[in-house]
Amino acid sequence: MKYILLGNWDRANVHLHSYRIRNFRRLRDVHIELASDISIFVGSNNSGKTSATQAVHAFVSGSKDKFSLYDFSSSCWKDFDELGNQTEENAEQRELPSISLDLWFEVAASDLYLVIPLLPSTAWQGTQVGIRIEFAARSPVELLEKFRAIRAEAQAKAAALKKREHEKYVPWPKSLTDYLKNELLSEFEFKYYVLDSAQFDDAHNPAAGYQPLPLLVEPGGAAILRSLIKVDNLSAQRHLADPSAGPSAGRSEDLSRRLSRFYKRNLDQRQEDHSALRALFDSEAGLNEHLADVFKDTLGRLSKLGYPGLHNPRLEIKSALNPATIMGSQDARVHYVMGDSADALRLPDTYNGLGFKNLIYMVVEILDLHARWIADKEQRAPLHLIFIEEPEAHLHAQLQQVFIRNVLELMKGEEQETGAFQSQTVVTTHSPHILYERGFQPIRYFRRQNITGEQTSEVLNLSTFYSQNPAERDFLQRYLKLTHCDLFFADAAILVEGNVERLLLPVMIEKEAISLRSACLSILEVGGAFGHRFKSLIEFLGLVTLVITDLDSVQLVVAAGDDGDDDDDTEFEVPAADANQLPIQKSGKACLPSEPGALTSNQSLIQWLPKKQTVAELLAATNEEKLQEAPGGNGFKVRVTYQVPTEVTWNATTESLCGRTLEEAFGLENAGWGQAAAQRHVGLKLRGNPATPTDLASGLHKRVGGKSFDKTKFALGVLTEAPANWHVPLYIKEGLRWLDSVVSLELPVPLPETTEPAAAAAAGDAMAVPEAAA
Repeated sequence: MKYILLGNWDRANVHLHSYRIRNFRRLRDVHIELASDISIFVGSNNSGKTSATQAVHAFVSGSKDKFSLYDFSSSCWKDFDELGNQTEENAEQRELPSISLDLWFEVAASDLYLVIPLLPSTAWQGTQVGIRIEFAARSPVELLEKFRAIRAEAQAKAAALKKREHEKYVPWPKSLTDYLKNELLSEFEFKYYVLDSAQFDDAHNPAAGYQPLPLLVEPGGAAILRSLIKVDNLSAQRHLADPSAGPSAGRSEDLSRRLSRFYKRNLDQRQEDHSALRALFDSEAGLNEHLADVFKDTLGRLSKLGYPGLHNPRLEIKSALNPATIMGSQDARVHYVMGDSADALRLPDTYNGLGFKNLIYMVVEILDLHARWIADKEQRAPLHLIFIEEPEAHLHAQLQQVFIRNVLELMKGEEQETGAFQSQTVVTTHSPHILYERGFQPIRYFRRQNITGEQTSEVLNLSTFYSQNPAERDFLQRYLKLTHCDLFFADAAILVEGNVERLLLPVMIEKEAISLRSACLSILEVGGAFGHRFKSLIEFLGLVTLVITDLDSVQLVVAAGDDGDDDDDTEFEVPAADANQLPIQKSGKACLPSEPGALTSNQSLIQWLPKKQTVAELLAATNEEKLQEAPGGNGFKVRVTYQVPTEVTWNATTESLCGRTLEEAFGLENAGWGQAAAQRHVGLKLRGNPATPTDLASGLHKRVGGKSFDKTKFALGVLTEAPANWHVPLYIKEGLRWLDSVVSLELPVPLPETTEPAAAAAAGDAMAVPEAAA
């Protein structure tokens, strides 16, 4: 059956809703939903962002040459070889692995004529049509038969050779993967299928047993696909010329050469502008006279050698000027003008910085790609998808934000303003400045995961998080934008109480968990009052997170201000017994953790982990109660750590004591060092000499809680001292050791004795395959 597309193409308004990739590199099975205007791919290195762009480009191009065996996911290699090693007698009914791409287009009712070949039936209803492109074996049965025959023949010939001692030679092909390394392109081809949206759920997962319809109509799947979408890719490898690179920079190019190509392809070249042609004629005549004069002697010497001779044409050097050749031959170059006056200094393009070169290059390249799409009037696809990889190269933070803020404006012309055609942009980036300029909704987060030893990725849609978390989304967006944090690019996150922890943590990591220096950590200063508000985002992203917070012990105040000094009261809330009721507001005064009936005012401990309210319960909490993991163990892991009792020795007396804050815990666990006169600048030195450890704890509590205590001065004072002279508080040491066991990229550090066996086992599993091996 032949479909004939009727209608006015200039009325099209189609966009790519989403796509699913299977078995392509580490993208084992991912579904990526795109915004109708711009989407931003983020994630740590080697998480699959570039693969997600290259897959679309390769499939839509219809070129098999863009594929090799190494593009198959690692699990496919095992399947290939298992099938190849089966004999015909015991062969299982299993399909050879293939790589596939499902494209889902959102189509308005008035534009259905554009996608008639993709309609699964006359009863189709909805707004989405889909097409599957599969890179699969042309004939699996014939492929396996041919492979087995070639291998058997090669083995027979090898067996006929003279045997050598310790023979290791194995003839090609050793396995089916070895065979396909050479023969993939001859054995595999593209296959096209029509997808029925009624057979898929909202996440575009097919119903059990669903088999798509082969796309057999004319003019063929590849042509139909190209009639719907044009895909261009602005690679991160832009190879801009650097004047200091010398002749070795063979792949680089300068802006003048790039602008020459843009001129020849797109700009009005003035072929019918007679004022321009007359100016060129005058210049050409003058140049001809000059060329005849300077080449006169050279041509005269040629005549002495017998040229031109009889009946041969003589040589004449003439110019041939036109706008295209002037730009194309590099006779016209880009210059940078150092001022506004006529005699201002002009520098060649190679003398500008790489940042502005990169910006200008990207703008010209995007305009070129867009203009070429517009210029193809007869075969122009209604949808133009542009992938822009890592635009932040060489750009400072503000320029990165300017680019992402205005990139869509570059592609708006008359055609766009009328809604006749649709452009979509996808940006891959490692820049938090680009990321948070657009908010959560365009973000597509690529998360690495290790499932049964296979390195894969999943893609999370932050617009889903945005719609599901209205209570926290605005706070989180503002916080992440103001702090420019790198949460989306980290192997793990550490949420800390305040500025003191943030300043001291790098040194503490060097002391207690040195291998964490090889991990990509994001340290967020959030405070105990706000840390729990990150819970939903941490769990959605599946991040490994350590929460370092304070015990914040308080004595409950029945009525605010009943002692006449309510300025020091701490307001906090606790969940009501009925989850449907509002939290209960309470007020308390800071006290030592040893006070009977003491509560915590820390919202992270009350509402997140370990969800306990009394200090006694918190100090009795097990490591399991301080840890929360995603079901199945593949996802988020969150561990909270706070002050715990430690043995404190002072004046020959030892007692088990607990600090309320980092400063108090630090003072107790470094009692002798902190009370020495030489460390007075640290700020923990007490007046007089406390008699007992309990007196020391009480004195430190009053000292740290006093209005004159400067926490930042304390942190800076500790940093001025040699790290070997002081001890990391036990609760921070335990937390860092746990985090080290989960994300360590260097040699593992033994867990502390206080770590529970279950936590140690979970940490060991997480260390089985380092992320660096992905």
